[in-house]
Formats: sequence, structure tokens, C-alpha cells
Amino acid sequence: MKKLLIYGANGYTAGLIIRFSDNYGIKPIIAGRNAEKIEAIAKEYELEYKVFDLSDLDVIENALSDIDVVLHCAGPFMYTAKNMMTACINTKTHYLDITGEITVFERGARMGEAAKEAGIMLMPGTGFDVVPTDCMAAYLKEQMPDATHLELAFGATKTGLSHGTAKTMVENLGESGAIRKEGKITRVPIAYKTRKIPFGKKELLTVTIPWGDVSTAWYTTGIPNIMTYMATSPAMHKQMKRSKYINWLLKTKWMKNALKKRIEKRPAGPDDERRDSTRSLVWGEVRNAKGETIQAKMVGPEGYTITAHMALNIARRALNDHAPKGFQTPAGAYGHELILEMEGVQRELIEL
Repeated sequence: MKKLLIYGANGYTAGLIIRFSDNYGIKPIIAGRNAEKIEAIAKEYELEYKVFDLSDLDVIENALSDIDVVLHCAGPFMYTAKNMMTACINTKTHYLDITGEITVFERGARMGEAAKEAGIMLMPGTGFDVVPTDCMAAYLKEQMPDATHLELAFGATKTGLSHGTAKTMVENLGESGAIRKEGKITRVPIAYKTRKIPFGKKELLTVTIPWGDVSTAWYTTGIPNIMTYMATSPAMHKQMKRSKYINWLLKTKWMKNALKKRIEKRPAGPDDERRDSTRSLVWGEVRNAKGETIQAKMVGPEGYTITAHMALNIARRALNDHAPKGFQTPAGAYGHELILEMEGVQRELIEL
């Protein structure tokens, strides 16, 4: 039987993935660097486990010697993905993760040829970052093959972040935003554009952020101009605009460590009740050179729930040898219908 290893198993999102794995006929091997926590999880779910960190490539490769697919869940991935990707290529192990970080997607794209030569799939972003939005991008591209501009946005009926997501956001404090312009990733000020977007019956204020699709949607669709937005409040938008005056402080190690300590005092992530009562919202628009536009919207389960199920869906495909070689995006590999396999997801065109 082929083996899936979940690395970072003591994290919030990995915990959901482990809980739901039986639904996909998967009995994963779990791993991480904290022996006490990993052993406790393995005992609770009666799973095999491994304990290792990601600092030594030889150690990682030894741990992956009997593994067919890795689902990497230990972020921030800007620090952890490189060695795991490299080890997967060297051991011919399919690589999946749940990142939403542009730098990680771009690294994966650069390593795509090596992955293809090794006969493996390299797919960062198998969760809410970026499966729903990537599928939206591919869907809209199908509706308008000559699209030159793509805008994507997401939001939720309620908010709630895991420790991992919050810490990744802290690591990016003080950095610029990003868009894709004429095929190239271009740095722009944080929150430099806003737009009111019709997710449902009413419009929500959104602000540009450097979401992963600035990278991935280009590989999925070939559309050269891409912007991504997140729903926010007017007060939060003002705070984001003002942050440029203290970027020097936000970038300091002292400030980041202080914020991470505050994060650790909060719940690990949204509880089951909050996840079950939250709906995720996705919107997209394409435009061609003639100025014609097409919009669509999607509603589905809460984001971490989508992440757990989509990651397992894709992991199962990889275990069953449905894994195109080289660097892949979710919709690029499996089509825009992939997200519709998730129970509770509805997508439709918007009449303009």
C-alpha cells in the first residue's frame, strides 16, 4: 500500500486533515519535530509516526525513503518548503503543501523541471490557498479565452485564523503588496487598491493583498494581468494604509517575536462550531482587450474545512498515480471542477 506522510502534524490544519483522513480511505504516517506532541497524536489516532526536523537534507531524505506522497503542513513555508521540496525530488516522492505564499509557488515553478525529471508532482497550495480561487480562475478563463485581465477576491461570513496562518502573516508584515502586470510579478504598496465586490446580495469592501494566485493563476490560465483582493472593514483598510509609516518597526525581529507570543495565547484556530457556521466567499472577473467582462461567484464551507478536504482529495489522487509530473497548480492539474467535488460548494456566473 502506498504511503502518505503528513509533516507538521501537530499544527491546527494538519489536525483537521488527520481527523478527516478516514473519509478518504487514507491512514497517514504523521511527522514533525516535536517528539512529545507527535507521539501523542500518533497514539490518539493509532498511526505510525516519525520525528525529524527540516534542517538537514540527509535526515529528511532518509525519513522519506519509504514514502510515496508528502503533505507538508509546517509553515511559514518560506522557511520550510525548500528543503522538503528538494528532498522529495531526490527521493522521487510527490510533494503537496497548504501554502498561500507567492515566494513558495515561484520556487516550486523554478524546481518544476527537476521534479519532472524525477517523475514526481510538485504542487504547493492544495488548500483554501489556492484551490477555490485557482478553480475560479480556470473557470473564468474557459468562459473568456481571450481574457487579458483577471481579478479574484475572497472573504468569509465570519473570521478566525489558525496560529500558523497568523504567524505567516506576521512574517510578511512590513513587506509590499504584489500584482501580476504583463506577465511579471510587480511589487505595489499594501492595500493600494480597493473595490466593492458583489459576493452575494450585498457588496463588500475589498482591498488588494499579495494572495497566492498572483503566482498560480498565471500558470493555470496564462492571463498576464492579475490582482487579488480580500474582504475587509473600512477600519482595517485604514490601518493597512497607515502601516506604511511604521514598516521599519513591523519588519524588526523584536516586533515579530512579540506578535507571535500574543498569537500563541489565542485558540489554535476556529472550533468546530465556528467552522460549521462560517461560509467562504470567492469572486472573480475576467476582462478582454475589448473591455468585455465576465464575473462569477462561489460560496462554500469555511476555509480550513476546504483546506483539509481538498488536501486529502489531491493526496488520494497522488497516491492513486493521478499526479501529472512537474510543477502543477490544482486547477491546472485537475480542472476547474475540482472545487465542486467539495460538498456544499456552489458556483455561478453573475448577470451583469
